[in-house]
Amino acid sequence: MRDIYENPLITRYASKEMAQNFSDDKKFRTWRKLWIALAEAEKELGLDISDEQIAEMKAHQDDINYDVAEAREKEVRHDVMAHVYAYGVQCPTAKPIIHLGATSCYVGDNTDIILMRDGLDIIKCKLLNCINVLSRFALQYKDMPTLGFTHFQPAQPTTIGKRACLWIQDLLMDLNQLDFIMDNLVLRGAKGTTGTQASFLILFDGDHEKVKALDRLIAKKMGFKGAFAVTGQTYPRKLDSNVINVLSGIAQSAYKFSNDIRLLQHLKEIEEPFEEKQIGSSAMAYKRNPMRSERIGSLARHVLTMALDPAITASTQWLERTLDDSANRRIVIPQSFLAVDAILLLYINVADGLVVYPAMIERHLREELPFMATEYILMEAVKRGGDRQELHERIRRYSVEAGRHVKVEGKANDLVNMIASDPTFSLSRQEIDAIMDANNFVGRAPQQVEEFIGENVQPVLEKYAAILGLKAEIEV
Repeated sequence: MRDIYENPLITRYASKEMAQNFSDDKKFRTWRKLWIALAEAEKELGLDISDEQIAEMKAHQDDINYDVAEAREKEVRHDVMAHVYAYGVQCPTAKPIIHLGATSCYVGDNTDIILMRDGLDIIKCKLLNCINVLSRFALQYKDMPTLGFTHFQPAQPTTIGKRACLWIQDLLMDLNQLDFIMDNLVLRGAKGTTGTQASFLILFDGDHEKVKALDRLIAKKMGFKGAFAVTGQTYPRKLDSNVINVLSGIAQSAYKFSNDIRLLQHLKEIEEPFEEKQIGSSAMAYKRNPMRSERIGSLARHVLTMALDPAITASTQWLERTLDDSANRRIVIPQSFLAVDAILLLYINVADGLVVYPAMIERHLREELPFMATEYILMEAVKRGGDRQELHERIRRYSVEAGRHVKVEGKANDLVNMIASDPTFSLSRQEIDAIMDANNFVGRAPQQVEEFIGENVQPVLEKYAAILGLKAEIEV
């Protein structure tokens, strides 16, 4: 349909698996799984629920009669009760015990947590792929000197690989936060209308241990290690804020990477991939715009702004609950996941196709190294008997003059020629050129790359390769 708005996160950017994760079909199938888990747990704890009833519910777990549910919702204006009714139509024997003792948040909130867990699994897989691709790039270019920048002004050289490790380290920090959230993720459980479990206490004739066991059983059946110890009607909305903050962190890391690539592409040192027939501009045919990196930044900005919504929602919930969270959460949670999913797809694509231009990198080094090499030249000249103070003053004057030639007159940097022509330094042009080898200025950058990848990245990739089925993608 072209006459109504469509969400570009679905139609243009995010993966099909993430879109399916937050689909209505998965949500309603999960509701039915939760109703089955509730019935099974209640039966195991002694309620009068038959195997036949549970078998009937399982038989219709996935063939949802949406037409019945939608028609019923128009009458009752309540989505959960409409689906309870529709399930009961398909399961007449089980109808009396479907949703027994539960409130709407039993299926609504528990499903939201399950969808977020599954969404984090998808994100984690892409995050690891991204780390892997960048690690290969870092190792490939660990020795290649490049001009470093502070304040986007030329600074001491680093290496291409060392700079890539900065990007990887950000992602590792994000992975640690994601793992922490996932390791501590629990269900809402079966808590009743205000979290007191009063309805279940009635069902189990005042047996507190069975009510507590009900929570544990449901959590286990749904693949969780436990449930919140206490809730209101809803699980604490603080959880949403914590989860979205992890996604925001990933967006921040990707945003920094994309900005770095845009700056480097302007310098013509490193470019994002550009297809053979890709058009950069409708008017300027020569242009190679960093469109994918710009899209990363655009989507990341959306995630960063959305992260404020769950924080405000968590802050403004009244007592046991209010419903002003619902519409906001329906938008913010899926869209945050979809946007970060799209960001990581782009990140992997860009990182895997980065184009490096060594000649331009060397040219920029040659233009700036004379200034950076002056301390080394000074020390060598002093070792040959020169006066440190006199030499320092001469270098200062030559540097000012060379800077004027570059900035005012647009000439090449001739500082080295000035110094080599001055017999006070006792250094030939060849000797100064040897001092100005860029590899002399990168310090431990190559070793840092090897150590960082070996000690910090490799163990992570090995740990998760088998778990996430990435052996084909990750070289470990």
